[in-house]
Amino acid sequence: MRIVDLLKKEAVVLNADVSTKDQMLDLLIDLHSKVGNISDKAEFKKGILKRESEGPTAIADGICIPHSKNNAVKQPGIAAITVPQGVDCEALDGQPSNLFFMIAAPAEGSDVHLEALSRLSTILMDGEFRNKLLTAENVDAFLKAINEKEAEKYPEEEAAEAPAEEPASGYRVLAVTACPTGIAHTYMAAEALEEKGKEMGIPLKAETNGSSGAKNVLTKEEIEACDGIIIAADKNVEMARFDGKLLLKVKVSDGIHKPQELIEKIVNGEAPVYHHKGGASASAGEEGEGVGHQIYKHLMNGVSNMLPFVIGGGILIAIAFLLDDYSIDPSNFGMNTPVAAFFKTAGNAAFGFMLPILAGYIAMSIADRPGLMVGFVGGYLANAGTTFASAFDSSISVISGGFLGALFAGFVAGYLVLLLKKATEKLPASMDGIRPMLIYPVIGLLGISVIMLAVNPFFSWLNQLLSNGLNSLGGVNSIVLGLVVAGMMSIDMGGPFNKAAYVFGTAALASQSDSGYMIMAAVMVGGMVPPIAIAIASWVFKNKFSDNDRKAAPVNAIMGLCFISEAAIPYAAGDPLHVIPSCVIGSAAAGALSMAFKCTLMAPHGGIFVFPVVGNALMYIVALLVGSIIGAVLLGVLRKPVAK
Repeated sequence: MRIVDLLKKEAVVLNADVSTKDQMLDLLIDLHSKVGNISDKAEFKKGILKRESEGPTAIADGICIPHSKNNAVKQPGIAAITVPQGVDCEALDGQPSNLFFMIAAPAEGSDVHLEALSRLSTILMDGEFRNKLLTAENVDAFLKAINEKEAEKYPEEEAAEAPAEEPASGYRVLAVTACPTGIAHTYMAAEALEEKGKEMGIPLKAETNGSSGAKNVLTKEEIEACDGIIIAADKNVEMARFDGKLLLKVKVSDGIHKPQELIEKIVNGEAPVYHHKGGASASAGEEGEGVGHQIYKHLMNGVSNMLPFVIGGGILIAIAFLLDDYSIDPSNFGMNTPVAAFFKTAGNAAFGFMLPILAGYIAMSIADRPGLMVGFVGGYLANAGTTFASAFDSSISVISGGFLGALFAGFVAGYLVLLLKKATEKLPASMDGIRPMLIYPVIGLLGISVIMLAVNPFFSWLNQLLSNGLNSLGGVNSIVLGLVVAGMMSIDMGGPFNKAAYVFGTAALASQSDSGYMIMAAVMVGGMVPPIAIAIASWVFKNKFSDNDRKAAPVNAIMGLCFISEAAIPYAAGDPLHVIPSCVIGSAAAGALSMAFKCTLMAPHGGIFVFPVVGNALMYIVALLVGSIIGAVLLGVLRKPVAK
């Protein structure tokens, strides 16, 4: 569906002589009737006015798009007029509108009005294009401008209609982006690279390895034809396909902040040639990475795969406590009623897989697929250490390695399998099939079992020491801890500091103790503050933010309330010296107050949607508001006014 297919020449009037909103609507309705789109003007106008009563359809920048899905519509269509002097239509920016498109959609059938509205809103964001429409000499020029803009914005439609002349992809540079959680950074890096490629006149395609799987996947033909590949990722991606190509491996944050530098290195031939070794998802360029970044990448691979189990299980357990009756049996709280027992059992089942998944995917990140089973079993043995050890000594009571033991098991399992790969490299080629099917799983399983039997007592002692330390926190100590972990959530909005604080919070949550629940509450409130503080500051200190920043503020606030810290990244990237300190201080204040009020959280995610299960929820809201206001005020004071 194209705009020019719905917009007939007879339904366009340039430089229309209207001065009121009602006159504008009547003219557009007359045009629809003139070209046969509607059967009853009065009925159609009722639908238009009903939509207008729900909120103005004047967006901003002089654009107004009234629309209705209506029984009076015979066929979908668009009518358009320009009004150079403007008409007051209560636009979001308070300015008169001068460019009008009215969409008519039949009551039955697909939501053509929504598709047309989306497409119009997209192409009309270009100020130069809007000016071209307003200054068009005639209707033909008006329609030609729209046609050209659609072809530019949606080239895949042109490609689908025209026969392919050559098989080459045309992309000089390809990219793959991936972050541990597969949400914000993955897509921001892809967008930054593709946009910078357009700006530099270098065609670039980015594949995203997000939480819902790989999208915009690179084809074999595109890889063969390109100059080189950029891997902007903090976790492993499929690498075998890039063998023999120039390849640059960087952190996902570099894809966001240094797209031009990366593209230039590829097109100038400054990237090394990649020679693949190992399994399909083996990491690229690991020899050039620091040890710290390698460890972080492997850890985040485990954490990102563990998070669904933590979040799903944690929220169900929290619901169980919310629905249960404490007075029936305090010692069995969470399982006293059938409904609560159902949620608690399901949540505990997910929690039971948490540590094996963590260890398994850390090991897989290190040693590829052969490491998965060995790491998974190592994580299970860390979690179920008591049962494992009791087979050897019935007097042993508790030696579970817990979260720390599972972390250790994941790394040991991965490097153990790598060692087995090295040790068996010189075996005859005829035995290659035996290595992954027999040697790695059997010797790896025996090795990790012996190691975990030996180290579980140490990690049990360490976990108990940590648990006792957390449970003994009170007064100033707990407030300082809340201040630190919440402040870390704002240092890099989804980067290593943020992830470290979040992993600490989920580990504390797994202890299922009041102190652990308090830490998780401080972590989440710290992560919610940055986007909310920025939104508040843009509303209060309007002269310190651009028009585009203020327009994005409502979305920023919503993402903050949903505990998506990454919403603040564009602001932090644009003005790090003012935004980051303001947000860190606001988050730290919120975390300290959450601890001081002894707020608890049994769910590891969810933002306002899990507030019903927050302990001392009212004061938790107070902590969030105070922290957000502090961050907003600091931001308003520190930033300089922007140019008009």
